[in-house]
Amino acid sequence: MATLKYQPPHFCIPQIPPLKHNYTTPLITISTLRTRTITCGLRNIGPRKPMWRSRHLSTEAIQAVQALKLAKNPTKLNQVFDTRISRLLKADLLDTLCELQRQNELDLSLKVFEFAKTESWYTPNVSLYYDMIMVLGKNKLIEKAIELFEEMKKEGLKPDTRAYTELIGAYFQVSMVEKAMETYNEMKSSGCIPDKLTLMIMVRNLEKAERDDLSVSVKRDFEEYVDDADEFLEEVEKKYARNPLVVNKM
Repeated sequence: MATLKYQPPHFCIPQIPPLKHNYTTPLITISTLRTRTITCGLRNIGPRKPMWRSRHLSTEAIQAVQALKLAKNPTKLNQVFDTRISRLLKADLLDTLCELQRQNELDLSLKVFEFAKTESWYTPNVSLYYDMIMVLGKNKLIEKAIELFEEMKKEGLKPDTRAYTELIGAYFQVSMVEKAMETYNEMKSSGCIPDKLTLMIMVRNLEKAERDDLSVSVKRDFEEYVDDADEFLEEVEKKYARNPLVVNKM
């Protein structure tokens, strides 16, 4: 009996010549073809915000900001509040306020600020006030800034270092140097510790106002409130000082 043998078919694989790179044509690499994911959103720029505020604005908050800015008369503005602002969640409403403040939309910021205080979830919050005081100071509305500062205390809130610093900055914006110094001393007597930002603002503006007597007194506080007093003093002197001062350690 004959035996059948199986032989696999022979495939002819053509030889592909190696590619020669044409240096006039850029190579397309795998990394070039990778898809990149880009997250779009309006960032909160400026001082760090409390952690209960989102890092990026939601679609609802973005639309709310746009709608408020497009409302050109009181009637349309009221409609925006009735149909859009009143429906925002707490986080979205606070983010809307934060973004308006960042864009220095003063009138709209004040309206949203007052509206937020009427919401059922509202509880007095120091940070809500000092952000608004900062914007008022930037726009040199010192009387309104003082009013909010006093309102904050009436609501049972104790001003912290940041709140005092924003009010001090507002006074300096309108060249009320004595009131700024008075508020600085009030902050210290209340138990709030001036931080480096507070001290820097004080020295910078006192030097600018040529109040060397007051500037020297603030520099003496470095030893009490700053760990690296000598190093910090050197930094401040380099930037702002008119009269160099040596801090003598006890």
